[in-house]
Amino acid sequence: MCESYNRQFGTDYRCVMPTNLYGFGDNFHPENSHVVPGLIRRFHEARCSSQSSVVVWGTGAVRREFLHVDDMVLATHFIMNLSNDIYSKWIKPNLSHINVGTGEDCSIEELSRLIADITGFTGDIIFDASKPDGPPRKLLDVSLIKSLGWKPQINLQDGLKSTYLWFTENSNARS
Repeated sequence: MCESYNRQFGTDYRCVMPTNLYGFGDNFHPENSHVVPGLIRRFHEARCSSQSSVVVWGTGAVRREFLHVDDMVLATHFIMNLSNDIYSKWIKPNLSHINVGTGEDCSIEELSRLIADITGFTGDIIFDASKPDGPPRKLLDVSLIKSLGWKPQINLQDGLKSTYLWFTENSNARS
């Protein structure tokens, strides 16, 4: 729609397409959250109740890209403030969106082990291959936004640590 408005009415709508986001204020619901907040909650609760294992859906082999919400805010601000000259040089009328991500992915197994470490869970991680994995890989091509001069500031480990801290301070999570 934004592309059509830009072509038809000469507007300057700019669209960003984020990868998987996580961070402060996320949905940590035990049954309907996305992978990062869901795993944070699951590992936290397992540590607090001294469970010996945590079950993670799928094989753990699929790969996903994650971006901290603070980096998404910075990227959006960056794109909004590009001059029209620079923006129109790089963005074509029929392709108005810009992918925003890190350009790096990790396996769900790697993510699970990282979150287990951050939450202090020391038990076993069991991957339930009877549950769906989803697509084998989701990784955005972020070469355009990087060529414009933007790159994420928060690495996955630091972002997960700050998200976990936010979760423990702002939810009814037991410590």
